[in-house]
Amino acid sequence: MTQVAIIVGAPNDQSRLNGILDYAVEVLNEENIPSETIKVHLLPSRNLLTARFDSEEIKTANSIIEKSEGVLVLTPVYKASYSGILKTYLDLLPQNGLENKLVLPLVLGGSFGHLLTIEYALTPVLSALGANHFIKGVYTIDNQIERTGKHHYSIKEEAQQRLKKALDEFINSLNNREIKEVV
Repeated sequence: MTQVAIIVGAPNDQSRLNGILDYAVEVLNEENIPSETIKVHLLPSRNLLTARFDSEEIKTANSIIEKSEGVLVLTPVYKASYSGILKTYLDLLPQNGLENKLVLPLVLGGSFGHLLTIEYALTPVLSALGANHFIKGVYTIDNQIERTGKHHYSIKEEAQQRLKKALDEFINSLNNREIKEVV
């Protein structure tokens, strides 16, 4: 069965990026696609900052990526790029850790001014890790996600439609890969 790894580069559990995470997991669950989430901010910071490749927590996170067929990469935009905490984790992935993985970037920013973050900042790094099968990423403006309670979010209809379209394409591509591999 298809396995999806979800890497979340939010600095905490209060980030509106968690609204996108919750929605993505809901869509995957509706299609009975198992997923595992790596919240980078929950990994030991010392291991991230000192590049402890041999850390059990880092090895466990990397094994989630290794056994997955698809990877969702979620990040907020800071200073016109993906989050630094995401970069610290990506640096600890094996050189070709995303090879043969289907990748979908989901990015949250404060304005349309950083719309090209996916193409000019995130995709080159993911490509350097071996990723070459991408679904066109989705850039969402943070005011399209409303906090409705502690750890509860509402995504505006237009943003939700764009996320759903990309997630459906991701899921269909995963399912088609399974069929090709079985044949």
